[in-house]
Amino acid sequence: MGDIHGAYLALRQCLDRSGFDYEKDLLIQLGDVADGYPQVYECVEELLKIKNLVPIKGNHDDWLNEFIRTEFHPYYWTYGGKGTLISYLDHAGKTGGYFASGSGFKTSLVARDIPKTHRDFFAGQQLYHLDRKKRCFLHAGFKRHLDFYLQKPEDYYWDRSLWTEALSCKADKLNFTVTTRFREIYIGHTQTTHWGKDTPQKAFNIINMDTGAGHTGRLSIMDIDSKAFWQSDPLPELYSENFRDAD
Repeated sequence: MGDIHGAYLALRQCLDRSGFDYEKDLLIQLGDVADGYPQVYECVEELLKIKNLVPIKGNHDDWLNEFIRTEFHPYYWTYGGKGTLISYLDHAGKTGGYFASGSGFKTSLVARDIPKTHRDFFAGQQLYHLDRKKRCFLHAGFKRHLDFYLQKPEDYYWDRSLWTEALSCKADKLNFTVTTRFREIYIGHTQTTHWGKDTPQKAFNIINMDTGAGHTGRLSIMDIDSKAFWQSDPLPELYSENFRDAD
């Protein structure tokens, strides 16, 4: 499953439409549960119901985890952070003004307002997941000419170059090589809607599952063996409020 960005209604649609079995099936979620639409709390609660869950760290999740650890949000609740802030403030019973007057970033939310199960969830997300069939799952990508295991930790949830270079080589009909070979690589982080698509996109052996759920696209879930996939409705049809500033 690609980037969720607080879109609980889309999450439920994907799980329901795919016939996902919470007890038997394995879900690899590619990160960015946080930021965007204002139901991050509900998204985490739903994911915690899944017995076999592999949660991958996204850059937005990392920002929230930094706030949990330090009480300071590194991007001042921008880039979709307002949706996360609203979600946890509402569930903590702290409604009203979200930002202190003149502060620019200070809010009434403190780390202990976030349930321990949620704090543990964000602290425990993985940088990547490799399965027995040599398939690699991560949020953003990595530098393809560097050994996969020698990357900086933040590259796994920040570096877009693997995807953009794959698209460029495909368009120019050039060879595309990766130092560490994988059968398939599944990523999120970079919306397929940038290329006019709201469905999973493939370039060589890389499959991009971020179909724009943080903005105006859809959330997608795929059976990685059959390649069948299911999607939510477009996000603006599910939410009347406009929290579409995740990036």
